[in-house]
Amino acid sequence: MRHIISILIENEAGALSRVAGLFSARGYNIESLTVAPTEDASLSRMTLVTRGNDEIIEQITKQLNKLVDVVKLIDLADAPHIERELMLVKIKTNAETREEVKRMVDIFRGKIIDVTPASYVVEMTGQPSKLDAFIHGFEEDSIIEVVRSGPTGISRGEKGLHL
Repeated sequence: MRHIISILIENEAGALSRVAGLFSARGYNIESLTVAPTEDASLSRMTLVTRGNDEIIEQITKQLNKLVDVVKLIDLADAPHIERELMLVKIKTNAETREEVKRMVDIFRGKIIDVTPASYVVEMTGQPSKLDAFIHGFEEDSIIEVVRSGPTGISRGEKGLHL
């Protein structure tokens, strides 16, 4: 099962390396990882996506909690949450295909952020399945490049990751 683990971590050099090292030392895979500062300059929020059964995830969270840099963490899969992913995709276009690409972008509520004579760059956010569906709507050779952030998430309601 896929889990999104949200971690408050001290904003110090080497903190990310220690988390990644914990995963590699135990043979666990990180599917995606995002880190950004929080409203408190001394803390960063790390969002980590991994897969495993309940026992593996419990082991991961126990090991993460032992790290000195980790202040607090939650597994978003344990409660209602909202998750989104950002994607930038470069699509080949020409005079004949531009209107169809624009229609697809509108249907999926994306935004064309760069236009050249031979391509569009599209920005899109949403559930990973929505982003996958957008990509699969095109011929394989029309996609030049895809960049995805990986999922990030936040708890719904009053519960949250804060001190």
